[in-house]
Amino acid sequence: MAPTSTPLPTRLRSGLVLIAQLALLGALVGVACWPLNLVDRWQDLLLHLLPNYKAGAWSQVQLLLACSPVLVMPLLLSLQAGRWRDGAGSGIPQTMISIEDAAEAPALMATRPVLKRLVIWSIASLSLFPLGREGPVVQVGAAVAYQLQRRWPRLLERLKASNVMAVAAGAGLAGGFNTPLMGVIFVAEELTGRFAPQLIWPGLVVCAVAAEISNLGGQPLFSLGLVQADLLEASQLLWGALMGVICGMAGGLFAWLLLRASRWLTPRVRQQPWRWGLLLGGLLTGLALLSGGASGGDGEALMSWLLSNPDAHQGTLITLVARLLGPVLALGAGIPGGLIDPAFAIGAVLGDLVGRFSQHSVFGVTFGMTAALAGATQLPAMSLVFALHMAGDQQLLPGVAMAAVIGSYVGRLWMHKPVYHALTDLMHNRD
Repeated sequence: MAPTSTPLPTRLRSGLVLIAQLALLGALVGVACWPLNLVDRWQDLLLHLLPNYKAGAWSQVQLLLACSPVLVMPLLLSLQAGRWRDGAGSGIPQTMISIEDAAEAPALMATRPVLKRLVIWSIASLSLFPLGREGPVVQVGAAVAYQLQRRWPRLLERLKASNVMAVAAGAGLAGGFNTPLMGVIFVAEELTGRFAPQLIWPGLVVCAVAAEISNLGGQPLFSLGLVQADLLEASQLLWGALMGVICGMAGGLFAWLLLRASRWLTPRVRQQPWRWGLLLGGLLTGLALLSGGASGGDGEALMSWLLSNPDAHQGTLITLVARLLGPVLALGAGIPGGLIDPAFAIGAVLGDLVGRFSQHSVFGVTFGMTAALAGATQLPAMSLVFALHMAGDQQLLPGVAMAAVIGSYVGRLWMHKPVYHALTDLMHNRD
């Protein structure tokens, strides 16, 4: 006798319960991202006090802000070399390891190391270190899922535990940047390497709710403004190809330098944190003084300035070098953070420099950002979605897509393995 199928009302009720549980997870992740978004907003306010954004000579307050890295870096590195050693690093390698190996999750997703990482990142961000935030927000999302399932094992029991952690990590990205689709693509393209239904539809629910919570907290829909300019598709493709090659190379170089700096600096910093802290902090301060403060922060303030003032041509060679080397020094030393915004900023400045030779510098900035991010991460789909979210105009889709694909391919000329996976392997070997 054939088994009786589950009645429709029972299946409907079960599905609604699962969706409600996913929505709860997304809401908790979104709330957990609020403090990081507030820190990021405060950082932008501090950056706009510096000469690059506020005309005039250096004041005492501005000099103090620019000098904050040399004052703070030795303290942070000494913490990471001592009792807060488990709070060092991006947060994404820790998340990837936990997804791949459940036995590692209890240590890496525990509350204390996550909070330590957030505290270090917050202090560094308010000291205007050139750091992104995707590392902390991704780990926050994964840690929320891990602790939730640890406390209530029957919650979301129909889904594989590693999948729940992965979609929650993507929700952290969605909550941090108000980008639900980017969070889902990051899960599929980077964290799991699978565009599978059992990941996509739960990810859409969790990421959408997390992003909505982020939106209620004031996270803007288009973080850098809205690019409003017309460019024929053929011209877009040419611009996208050009920026894909040039800025994709710059993004790949950034990732290559970051990996080597991480490999070389970390053991030395742990042995002599104060000496290296003074040296690295002094270099970051020097870059800030030379660039008028343009080297500081995650780069969103600079990119927004470039997009809203395309004729001002704020990008300079000094700013480009500072935006390239600054994040390498900070992230390479193990300070928690992310490379998405820094890579974006490198492409924006380089795109502005190249765009000066035409009347379309704003497209150089827009397509340059996309290409540099794709070159650094080798994630073309995520870079495309993130660029459209940050710059706003979907009419630029042909050029953005071209820049993302070519930039990602060019980035592979620098590194055969994507940077997050390479950093994860480095963490495995170091431990």
